[in-house]
Amino acid sequence: MRALKKIMAALALTAVLTGCSADNILSSIQGGKADTAQTVSRPAVESAELQFTHPAAGDTIAVFDTSAGVFKAVLFSTEAPQAVQNFTTLAQQGFYNGLTVTRVEKDFVVEAGQGADGKGTTIWNGNRFSAETTDKLHHYSGALCAAADASGDCASVFYVMETLPGSSSVTQELIDQMNAAGWRADVVSAYQTAGGAPYLDYTDTVFGQVYEGMEVVDTIAQTGVDETQRPTEAVTINSVTITKYE
Repeated sequence: MRALKKIMAALALTAVLTGCSADNILSSIQGGKADTAQTVSRPAVESAELQFTHPAAGDTIAVFDTSAGVFKAVLFSTEAPQAVQNFTTLAQQGFYNGLTVTRVEKDFVVEAGQGADGKGTTIWNGNRFSAETTDKLHHYSGALCAAADASGDCASVFYVMETLPGSSSVTQELIDQMNAAGWRADVVSAYQTAGGAPYLDYTDTVFGQVYEGMEVVDTIAQTGVDETQRPTEAVTINSVTITKYE
C-alpha cells in the first residue's frame, strides 16, 4: 500500500503536467458559458472489476432526479460502509432534495452535496469520517465518490467522475506508471477502456458507480460555470431515492 501511495503522488504530478484538468477547466469557464454541447461516446466496459459487474438483484442503488435528467448509481456498502451509510441516511431524510450542483469541471467531475450553509454534514452530528479506500474500488469514469475536506475527511459532499473514456483521460504515460508500480492488470485494463483519474485512488473514497444515465452527468458537465467552477445556471437535485435493484 505504501508503494501505491507513493505512485499516487507521481500520477498526480503527471496529471497536472499532462493537462488532465487545467485546459478543460479553462475552456469551460471562459465567459461563464459552456462549450457547444457534445455527445460523449462511452464504450461498454467488459471487466470483472466490482464497479462493472454490478448492480445485481438486491443491490442498493441511488436514483438521482435532477433538473438535467435522471441517473442511477449502485452503492457499495461492504467496501465503503460509512460513506454509504451517511449518504443513504441523508438521502432518506431528504437532505439532498433541492440542493444544486456546486462544482463542475468539464471532463473531470460534477460535485454537489453542500447544505444551505455551504458546508457538508454527516449523520454523526456533523462529525466527519475518514476516507475509505480499497483496491476493489477505483476512480473510473462514472465513479460516485465522497469529497474530502482539507483534513482528508468526508461528509455529505459527493462527486461523480466525468472523465472522458480511454486515453483521453488515462494517457499511456499514466498506464506505464501504473504497470511499473504493480497495479493489477484488470484495473489497468478497466482504466484504459472507461477512463478516469487513477491519481485519486487510495486517497479519496469511491462508494458507488453510475450504471445508467451517464449521459445526464455528461450534460451537467457541459454547463457554463463562473471562475469558481460553480454553474451559472442552477442544476438542481430534485430528489435522491434509495431503493433496491430489481
